[in-house]
Amino acid sequence: MTAQHNITKGNRLTVSPFVQRYMDSLLVARDSVFLPDSTFQLKQSYAKLFLPLTFYSDIAHRAFTPGLESMPLDSALAHIYLSRPDLVKSTQTKLEEIGPTREVDDRVKKNRPNLVDKVAPKAIEADIEPMSLKIYRPNFWNFSGDYYLQFLQNFISDNWYRGGESNYSALGSITLNLNYNNKQKVKWDNKLEVKLGMQTSKGDSLHNYKVTEDLLRYTGKLGLQATKKWYYTLQFIAYTQAMRGYNTNSNEVYTDFFSPLNMNISVGMDYNVDWFKHRLKGTVHLAPAAYNMKYVDRLDLAERYGLEAGNHFLHDIGSEITVDLTWKFSDMIKWKTRLYGYTTYKRSEIEWENTITFQFNRYISTNLFLYPRFDDASTRNDKLGYFQFKEYLSLGFSYSM
Repeated sequence: MTAQHNITKGNRLTVSPFVQRYMDSLLVARDSVFLPDSTFQLKQSYAKLFLPLTFYSDIAHRAFTPGLESMPLDSALAHIYLSRPDLVKSTQTKLEEIGPTREVDDRVKKNRPNLVDKVAPKAIEADIEPMSLKIYRPNFWNFSGDYYLQFLQNFISDNWYRGGESNYSALGSITLNLNYNNKQKVKWDNKLEVKLGMQTSKGDSLHNYKVTEDLLRYTGKLGLQATKKWYYTLQFIAYTQAMRGYNTNSNEVYTDFFSPLNMNISVGMDYNVDWFKHRLKGTVHLAPAAYNMKYVDRLDLAERYGLEAGNHFLHDIGSEITVDLTWKFSDMIKWKTRLYGYTTYKRSEIEWENTITFQFNRYISTNLFLYPRFDDASTRNDKLGYFQFKEYLSLGFSYSM
């Protein structure tokens, strides 16, 4: 075929009548299928051309109902239903069960969308919700306490080869701690200790019971932080007893409330101990300057406690050390120790209190208490000199908070 349908004249392209008629037929086909705009939006009546072949019952209804107008595609689809039923994949009933058919009015998309449009990150706007802000005042106070009440029963027969007597004893203790720490420079520690122990004695015809343990003691420390572990500290200690103490088969009082009363004020430095993975904790107080006052309310006990006869007060100045530690070996074994020493370089007073606690469960425990003491201001003993010693083992109830 040698005929040319397009002829170029100069820079213009002249279209032959054959090509023009072909282009016009394409435009007519386009206008019959798509809406007359540039977006190529499908006409609703031709949407079925681009859907999977389906048997539409509406076509048969319009064909056999007089007065109903047939749609443009009804004859074409009816021919396919009759000649090639194998091509029909679904029915209008199934489509209605799935859901209403969606009208085809979407825009024609490109076969190859821009890759940048696919991978470009999309901005995500944060959901902003109203938020209420509550400000709490920090609590710099910490409260803790230890309590225990323990009992001991001792039976000895009348013919026991070493002698002795049966007795019952009870011991109660309360230790309260109220500490302030603002996590910056100031620290104020307060500790109150109360102990009271009673024991029955058949050999004492004058008293039904005797006091075996009696202590009222307050320890206060006000510290100003110097380094991470060291504090400049002002320490105050005051201790006495609450009950009268008698010797066996005697009405002579050897101790009473405020007889004696010891008070010690010292200025020094504290070192915070926190060793062995927080198992050993406590403080060490070193005071090169300390004032000590001893008061005895009963004048007949003045000489017993190192005061001159007829005097209620004893004042002196010296140096002092206090070591207060708690070592938790395990969940069942704990050792609390307190070493107190005071000296005027003329007289010395040293106390070392040790309490070893065996905790069986949360409420049952055994305490072993060892208490050696040295005081060269007291009356000298023929066997022990200025040394004194106290020990007891008890079993009972305990609670910590």
